[in-house]
Amino acid sequence: MNVTKAAGAPVAGEAAARELELINALAKRALSADEVYVFEVKLCDNEVDRDFERFSDECLDELAPMFVGKSGILDHQWTAGGQLARIYRTEVVAVPERKNSAGDVYRYLKGWAYMLRSEATGDFIAAIEAGIVKETSVGCSVSERRCSICGESACAHVPGLSYDGKLCHTVLSGATDAYEWSFVAVPAQREAGVLKGAGLKSLRGYVQTAAGSAFRAEFERLEKLAAEGERLLERERAEVKRLGLLWDEQMAPAVAKAAEGMGAEELCELRLSLEKKLDGRFPPLCQLPGRDRNTRFDGEDYII
Repeated sequence: MNVTKAAGAPVAGEAAARELELINALAKRALSADEVYVFEVKLCDNEVDRDFERFSDECLDELAPMFVGKSGILDHQWTAGGQLARIYRTEVVAVPERKNSAGDVYRYLKGWAYMLRSEATGDFIAAIEAGIVKETSVGCSVSERRCSICGESACAHVPGLSYDGKLCHTVLSGATDAYEWSFVAVPAQREAGVLKGAGLKSLRGYVQTAAGSAFRAEFERLEKLAAEGERLLERERAEVKRLGLLWDEQMAPAVAKAAEGMGAEELCELRLSLEKKLDGRFPPLCQLPGRDRNTRFDGEDYII
């Protein structure tokens, strides 16, 4: 699954000898220190972002080597002409005195990038140094997205809501690839950029960009339908639990547990099955006009 998130601002300057050696390992010809402009980027961290997602510590470690050699572009536009910079080394940095919202030590993936000094890049470099261009975003792929509440990849918990005082969010793990990093206007990760270039941007973040604006209306429509579906699913699940309790009090916990892992179709089938069982146990009662007692209807005749 692909992810994209956004980041923050650079610490920049000329390349030292050691940095220049790493840069030249990626270049076709040997570059001199005065030909390149270098800056630091915070690519992504383990804090919960605006999309209510965060990278696991293991995912940060896996992404670090993957971003070496990756291009820096504008707004995730994958064109050769839009390549502006390239990352030549990375490091995962821990800040022991700081905790993230999950209570873990705050960690972030830091990258060092370079771009050529030229007449074409002069204005862009000036904008970076002035702090005008600073937010960044990265594109990568992860294999797992798990709920912070229950640890499952598919559940009824809603990211952004709190359960027993704990904020629900999605934990991204199992990095499989890193594609690129981009300069953007609004990052998903609050601290990502130059130095703070961060993370992976979700589909929600993508449709807010110029590149994804054509899909924004459709995404919002589907997002609304998904939210309505979640609410209906929760109602169906609650009804199944209620019917399970009426059917067999001892079996009710097992029915409730089974319902938690079921989809809409399975829940509907289980609800109908329970209703059929309960119809025999609790047949409908009717009151005949003028009578002072209830009578039972067996489907054919009235029994007085």
